[in-house]
Amino acid sequence: MISPEQVAEMLYSASTTSKPGPFPTVVPTPTEYQLAGETGHRTLWVLFVAMTITTAVFTLLSWNVPVSRRLYHVTTTLMALVSALAYFAMAAGHASSLSCHAVRDPHRHGIPDTFHDACRQVYWARYIDWLLANGLLLLNLCLLAGIDGAHTLMALVAHTVGVLAGLFAAFGKEHTAQKWGWFTISCLGYLFVVWHVGLHGTRAVQTKGARMSKLWASLAIYSLAILAAYPIAWGITTLARKSDVNTEIIVFAVLDILTKPIFGLWLLISHRSIAESNIDLAGYWSQGLSSEGRIRIGEEE
Repeated sequence: MISPEQVAEMLYSASTTSKPGPFPTVVPTPTEYQLAGETGHRTLWVLFVAMTITTAVFTLLSWNVPVSRRLYHVTTTLMALVSALAYFAMAAGHASSLSCHAVRDPHRHGIPDTFHDACRQVYWARYIDWLLANGLLLLNLCLLAGIDGAHTLMALVAHTVGVLAGLFAAFGKEHTAQKWGWFTISCLGYLFVVWHVGLHGTRAVQTKGARMSKLWASLAIYSLAILAAYPIAWGITTLARKSDVNTEIIVFAVLDILTKPIFGLWLLISHRSIAESNIDLAGYWSQGLSSEGRIRIGEEE
């Protein structure tokens, strides 16, 4: 027979074991920072030195060239100089900002999901470099082929739109139509560049002889292929964030080496041996554009 004391003890133990336990707590995830490391910083300084040396070399190559024939020397030197300044700004840490977006942290057992910020370092000086230096590269191709001013201007405008759209996309919100919309506009800008430079340049250069056509075709195919690699690498690294910042820096450093020092040296060496590539600007440097055909008010015939 069970005593009353045993019944009370059983009821007490049952009541204590049926008490609900404490609710699980959620520790918030701290802000995630994707920044350049030691490898990235070293790469930026190496590129600054490389672009500075390239600027000096291009300057020395123009030393014995007449002023009237220094057009390509001036443009290639400015390409390297702009890139050197941009890399100095990035290496010194004065040309980058953080692009942040919210990342969802899923939880189980009916606990609501939480969010944390992921902030990636974006070097905005890189876009200034691309806008100016790569714009000079396209100008060289247009001048070399003899493309008319209208198509040259449109090619440079399309290039400007493409670079600015890329900058807006880099700071756009993650996984939004706005961000990838800017990316699409940037790609369309590149296609317009190919249209104005590639198509019209092929037609214009044919009047300058076989040697000039061969040189221009080689430079154009090389340059436009490298420029096409920029939005591909940029979409994978900066927009999709499939790589760390160090890898992004190295990838763009390689592309910048291909578009500034190598292209510039190739152009200057080949330019010396082909007379058809010369553009005589003696009159323009000293007197400006020709005044023939201007209408002067107040003059009598």
